Amino acid sequence: MRELSSSTAGRPQSTALGLLLELAHFTRKEAQACLFAGAFFAAVMCVPRAGVLGLPRYDVLLLIAVAIQAWMVWTGRETRDELKAICLFHALGFALEVFKTSSGIRSWSYPDAAYTKLLGVPLFSGFMYAAVGSYIIQAWRLLQLRVEHHPPYWMAGVVATALYLNFFTHHFIGDYRWYLAAGALGLYARSQIVFRPHRVDRRMPLVLALVLIGFFLWLAENIGTFFGLWAYPHQLGAWATVHLSKWSAWSLLVLMSFTIVTNLKHVKATVHVPR
Repeated sequence: MRELSSSTAGRPQSTALGLLLELAHFTRKEAQACLFAGAFFAAVMCVPRAGVLGLPRYDVLLLIAVAIQAWMVWTGRETRDELKAICLFHALGFALEVFKTSSGIRSWSYPDAAYTKLLGVPLFSGFMYAAVGSYIIQAWRLLQLRVEHHPPYWMAGVVATALYLNFFTHHFIGDYRWYLAAGALGLYARSQIVFRPHRVDRRMPLVLALVLIGFFLWLAENIGTFFGLWAYPHQLGAWATVHLSKWSAWSLLVLMSFTIVTNLKHVKATVHVPR
């Protein structure tokens, strides 16, 4: 991360104490941005696999996820427009879950029973994708994000759509993930994220931010499978870490989520698209 400028009248903070203060504020705001995901995964770790009061675990987690989402809107942490985007994340994620867990694919499975399963997929699963969108939206507000050198929206939309479709089509016509990733890397090569942890604007390449978020989502996926929320074929006998290749899949999914968020009206004002 590079320092840009100070928002105060004095010189930019460059001392070790100043950097630690910036890091402390960055950590605090990142934790706030992860509010939905953090609360949900706390529920995953606390709700017993046997369920609560006769209600299956997946159903309890759905009720908790809905309650968290409703609370965030009610308290103003998310607007109704942002909720619409989050619902889109939920729908896209759920469609992917239905396909990936279908009898002909079986990329992973949800082993436990539930009343709120649809086409073999518990309804709470869409909230895991919605949590990614919620994080990006919250981070945008809390860290006062701006994007410099964002590609034209139509190009970003084409790449995001192709990435999403590849999650389905690679089972039939080959995996073009790395070709699409290379195209996205070229498209976003100049894109920079500018953010303000406390008093000083910082920046990092957008691609690096996507890769870092993808890594933490890969860690979260390991936590989810460790607690038996879902399972990959190689985890059915005994738990094992999620394949590292899922890191790249999550990073590309974050790019798709990022593309949706940048189309929100109030976010577009902070996105610079060169002419």
